[in-house]
Amino acid sequence: MSPKSDKALKLDDPTHWAKGFKKWTPLIILQISLYLAICLILILTIPNTIFDPKTKAITFTLGSLGIWRYGWWFTHAVRAIIYGHIVYPKMRKKGREIWASGWRPRHIHFMMTTYREHKEITEMVVRSIVKEIVDSGVAGTIWLGSADRFDEDIIQDFLEREARDVDITLRIIRQNVSGKRAAIGLVLRAMCRLPVRDDDLVVFMDGDFVLGEGAISKCMPLFKLYPDLQACTTDEEVICIGPKWIETWLKMRFCQRRLAMQSHSLSGRVLTLTGRMSVFRAKNLKKLEFIRLLEADHLEHWLWGKFRFLSGDDKSTWYYMLKHNMHMRYVPDALGYTIEVIEGSGMERMVQNFRRWSGNMLRNGSRAVALGPRAMPFFIWWCLIDQRLSMWTMLVSPMLAVSASILVGFNYLLSYIIFIALSRLLLSLILCTYSRKVELSYSWILYLNQLINASVKVYCIFRLSKQRWSNRGNQSSGMDNDSFVEVARNWMATWCTTVAVAMLFLGTVHYSQLIQVPSHTMILKFFGFL
Repeated sequence: MSPKSDKALKLDDPTHWAKGFKKWTPLIILQISLYLAICLILILTIPNTIFDPKTKAITFTLGSLGIWRYGWWFTHAVRAIIYGHIVYPKMRKKGREIWASGWRPRHIHFMMTTYREHKEITEMVVRSIVKEIVDSGVAGTIWLGSADRFDEDIIQDFLEREARDVDITLRIIRQNVSGKRAAIGLVLRAMCRLPVRDDDLVVFMDGDFVLGEGAISKCMPLFKLYPDLQACTTDEEVICIGPKWIETWLKMRFCQRRLAMQSHSLSGRVLTLTGRMSVFRAKNLKKLEFIRLLEADHLEHWLWGKFRFLSGDDKSTWYYMLKHNMHMRYVPDALGYTIEVIEGSGMERMVQNFRRWSGNMLRNGSRAVALGPRAMPFFIWWCLIDQRLSMWTMLVSPMLAVSASILVGFNYLLSYIIFIALSRLLLSLILCTYSRKVELSYSWILYLNQLINASVKVYCIFRLSKQRWSNRGNQSSGMDNDSFVEVARNWMATWCTTVAVAMLFLGTVHYSQLIQVPSHTMILKFFGFL
């Protein structure tokens, strides 16, 4: 699907986005009122079986899980408000003063990787880089990690055509090994050979990420303001060339990202240095440990042995910074646009994204947790723990609701659905404060997102070596191998998944008193000893 054939690529101007109470139009308020009215009618109509003696324990457990999860969400929301409305505005003010005083980085380096991207998208990306270089008044270099002459020609032609008078240098590093990680590693090694100083700032960005206006001027002064700041990442908005429902889903995920990133950044850390765009001090990128981690990051697994990471370079850079207890920040008003071109099945692309994101999180989360709370602020360490707990607790709630429905009837399940409708509405309304418009559909998309994401994580946790990435030539790793050892490993992964899910299910239905654990006497009678 070509961007031209679907719709024109047009970036929305953030200054025109509705903010504050302007987003809450009369139509939206009417829709929310009708939504609440329907829920109220159902509450008054459906017989109340929530406090039936048979289901009191289930209701108490669901309530406890809800208090925990929503309390945790509320904690993030409060922290995000503190960072977004109190802490960061002070940082932004000082940063603007530094920029207005005339301070500039000596040189701006853009480390960009791309692979046979659409011409229209590549030109938009390079145009945004050129504009930021011109506006900053500083010389810049684009370090292009390339795997194909196709992308090189597009960028060279564009710079010749539209940036002849701009002080910008294009350095092409053609990779001789496939994969994005190899491309980044070769670029970093090239930087080590050429005069890139330790105090220079390097922008890591993907070939489908368009810089928003002023992104550079909002990030760079923070490194002058905070000498211990080693990396920062930015806000994102999505331009989706594909089904409308995927665009809505991606926009909701970016709202979640904004809330979480601001909460994490209050502790001087983030949980990922997003590969779409992050800024680093060059002195870290020139270290062999950093380069090797990006090039050949791997994991030793009890089942799959030693295997390399295919994607997730942003998680590797983050893990390096976290391991060395380095200061990281999120810059909420430095905006960029991620252009997602959905070709083929939208559902298949959605599942692929879930598997890639969840796999990257699981592969890196375990070793980050192992660093312990002394290597990072305790809140950040607990966020990593929570990521691994939430995938199980998310599955417990629907299991308990179905179990209770079997015990006392379908009305309990309807009550649970109403609870989901109201609770997810509340959470989605909070998310909408981070969205450029209020989307009532977020209520149900949020729940389905959580449910599918938890299921994919449970599937991936025993298959960490299985990786597939539709970008950069549709790479895959550990997917197609018919050897005896690989077949045995796949069977073991299936067995482990089955046992884990079975234990979760049996524990749930036992707790809900649908089944009873056989007593010692019952077992002896069954085998004829009594």
